[in-house]
Amino acid sequence: MLYYSTRGLEDSKNFSEVLHSGLAGDGGLFVPKFIPHLNQEILNQWRHLSYEELALEIISLFSGDCFSRVELSEIVNESYSAFDHELKSPLIKLEDNHYFLELFHGPTLAFKDFAMQVIARMFAKTLQKKDLKINIITATSGDTGSAAVEAFKGISNVNLYVLYPHERISQIQRKQMTTSNAKNVKVFAVQGTFDDCQSIVKELFADKALVSDVNLSGVNSINWARILVQIIYYFSAFYQLKELSAGKLSFSVPTGNFGDAYAGYVSKRMGLPINKIIVATNKNDILDRVFKTGVYKSDNVSKTLSPSMDIQVASNFERLLFDLLSNDTKEVRKLMNNLSNKGHFNLEKKILTRISKDFDSGTVTDNETIAIINHFYNEKEIVLCPHSAIGVRVAKDFIDTGETVVSLGTAHPAKFKETVESALEVNIPIPPALEIIMEKQESLRVIPPNKNKVAEEIRKSYLKGN
Repeated sequence: MLYYSTRGLEDSKNFSEVLHSGLAGDGGLFVPKFIPHLNQEILNQWRHLSYEELALEIISLFSGDCFSRVELSEIVNESYSAFDHELKSPLIKLEDNHYFLELFHGPTLAFKDFAMQVIARMFAKTLQKKDLKINIITATSGDTGSAAVEAFKGISNVNLYVLYPHERISQIQRKQMTTSNAKNVKVFAVQGTFDDCQSIVKELFADKALVSDVNLSGVNSINWARILVQIIYYFSAFYQLKELSAGKLSFSVPTGNFGDAYAGYVSKRMGLPINKIIVATNKNDILDRVFKTGVYKSDNVSKTLSPSMDIQVASNFERLLFDLLSNDTKEVRKLMNNLSNKGHFNLEKKILTRISKDFDSGTVTDNETIAIINHFYNEKEIVLCPHSAIGVRVAKDFIDTGETVVSLGTAHPAKFKETVESALEVNIPIPPALEIIMEKQESLRVIPPNKNKVAEEIRKSYLKGN
């Protein structure tokens, strides 16, 4: 399987190269040459596979000869061994036609664990084969960073640098990153928003000399491998459903950077019988606005009760653009240049029509988030984190039409203890693993939103051989 950049100015790469590169050299995102389409016979054959077996089949479709079957099986089995539920992503019923996919049974209690645990082991295996050392940079709005720290800590041939927006994530999210005490991990609190952190990452990758000198890579959802591994739980959810109301299945996905929603879209293209991917946003509603108006325009980032979604530039939307524009890399470059230079771009009506075939969307206020957390606690004794609550709230607008909707539960509510307890006016228990973290000493640096500070740190560590 070969991969190409959405902007068309980068040579094709194999899976291993894409894994290590993260962002394409021309600033675009890597996409596979084709999306494998599964016939009904294969879909039926996979129905009784375990989560690990399902992961093995799906990843092997995209990884080419990067791993042997035995190697990939080892990677998958080791990656999910620390998950605390046999099904890994269990599906529970919320109400008629409405289900909830619990994606928080991994080591850091968030859906990012599904991909990050696998990717860390992929890096370890491929770097060992080539006897290489690599520096990984990642921006996080909360859960990506903690999942990356947990997955990569102690891996000898990897240095990890994490950027998060200072005072814009939950205390537990922060401590999951800053208390690892791993020598190969450095955490920076950027005085700005997640978009500032993400801009630094993109600027670092644009520095060709730095990328070459220190073997720079990334594990944000700009890395195709992240998207690939998140496809698996859409299949798992489908196989756990016993029946579909009106024969239609949609997924409600709380999202800011569009990676999780894009993974659902790829699942549909692979043949999973999905009607719509419903994009659920908070006040930072750039995705909802572009779907409804065709205007993709970044705005000031608003601070909300769902901080992991406080994002105004959804990087993975470029991958969808590439597909909607029939792989026209010149047109993708034009639109992305407009976004960079003018702060916006406009989509033609025919493109919006194509989007509406696969996507829908909705926006949820903080007050509505609190109301939905209260509703399901009082009615069902189910506690939702604020991000999951957004997906659940938007889904309720669609189950009334008679179709089955699966809402993605993105994080354990204890990760946002203050918000949830304030909404419910009750104490919620903290899992033992989080209690231990809260007592640990933190290690971090607060920096301005300037890529030079991070680049200097990476070069210094690389020269020291750390």
